[in-house]
Amino acid sequence: MSLDLNSLLKDWPHETGAIKVRKIIGLDGREKLQLRIDLGVLQMEVAGRPDGQRPHNCESLLVYHQRRAERAEARGESYELNAEQCNDLQQEGIQYYHRYLSLFQINDFPGVIRDTQRNLDLFAFVAEHADREEMIWTFQQFRPYVLMMNTRAKASILLGDGKFADAMREIEAGRDAIQEFFQQSSFPEMASKSSELAFLEEWLEEVSSKRPLSKLEVMQREMEVAIASELYERAAELRDAIKLLQTQTK
Repeated sequence: MSLDLNSLLKDWPHETGAIKVRKIIGLDGREKLQLRIDLGVLQMEVAGRPDGQRPHNCESLLVYHQRRAERAEARGESYELNAEQCNDLQQEGIQYYHRYLSLFQINDFPGVIRDTQRNLDLFAFVAEHADREEMIWTFQQFRPYVLMMNTRAKASILLGDGKFADAMREIEAGRDAIQEFFQQSSFPEMASKSSELAFLEEWLEEVSSKRPLSKLEVMQREMEVAIASELYERAAELRDAIKLLQTQTK
């Protein structure tokens, strides 16, 4: 059997600027994700650690260190990560980045939420247990991007269900979380240059423009038209109906 991958790559060519992802069934009978990159293909498990490994018999290195930290805390001891451990955790985080990026391309938004939240938990864990600020920043610098992707996945689910108002609140929450991150960082001026904030602001405007009006909003606009047209009796009827609807929805 030839180990040459050229036939596989030729049948699934790379396209510059495009993220190409597909699901396959592996030899073990389980689903796998494949991500086409310029020099080949990355293959990942759909759940668990993307490379399928179980370091120290744990789902991931992060889980392994979290358990050790919990045991140390139970003994009243501190738990510190050294540079090598942080580097290993960072490499593991990159695996999850490749997977949530792939899952987003195939609209597996729950999977994106799971993996982005996992990396956000990683950033928080390193911030708590690493003693060097420069090491902490090597993780935290990616927080705005991961927050954006987490927000996109959550809002996309809501939009798919037609819940425009809820989606807008989710986008606003993600935007606010990124802004708060920059404000609490050593580089608050970076907020004005954040492509993640710019994207969420533009997306919020787009969703708002496409959002269908609620019954209450329709009535409020109709009342404004009635007042402008000096149809005061109709305006009064609408005003009372609006008050009743507002009371019922509280």
